[in-house]
Amino acid sequence: MSVSAVSSTTSTTASAATTAAASSTMNYNQFLQLLMTEMKYQDPTSPMDPTQQLSQLASFSAVEQQVQTNTTLTSLLNNTMINQAESAIGRTVKSADGTISGVISSVTVSSSGSIATLKDGQTLTLGTGVTIS
Repeated sequence: MSVSAVSSTTSTTASAATTAAASSTMNYNQFLQLLMTEMKYQDPTSPMDPTQQLSQLASFSAVEQQVQTNTTLTSLLNNTMINQAESAIGRTVKSADGTISGVISSVTVSSSGSIATLKDGQTLTLGTGVTIS
C-alpha cells in the first residue's frame, strides 16, 4: 500500500464530505455512511484530531434528533389534515370568489393540500379564503 494512494483517497473523501455537507438533502444514512468512510480511509500517519472527531459525532447526534423530530412533525401534520378533512364532510363550503358552493361529500388529503368534492360533483381546493359553515 502506497502512502500517496491513502492521501489521495483521504482528500477525495474530505472533498465528498464537504460537498455532501453543503447539500440540504443529505439524510441520516448518508451522513453515517460518509462519517464511516472518512474514518475508514483516514491517513494512519496523521489520524483525525480528537476534537474534530467529537465535533462530527455531536453533529451526527444532532442530525439523528432532527430526523426524528421531522418524522414526528410530519406525522402530526398528516393527522391534523385528516382530522380537519373529516370534520368538513357534510358541511357547506363556499370558494373565495363565490363561484363554487355546496355541501362537501368527501375530502381528498394529499401533500399539496385538501380537495373537497361537493355533492354535485364539483371540486374545490380547501385553502385561504374558502368559507366552511
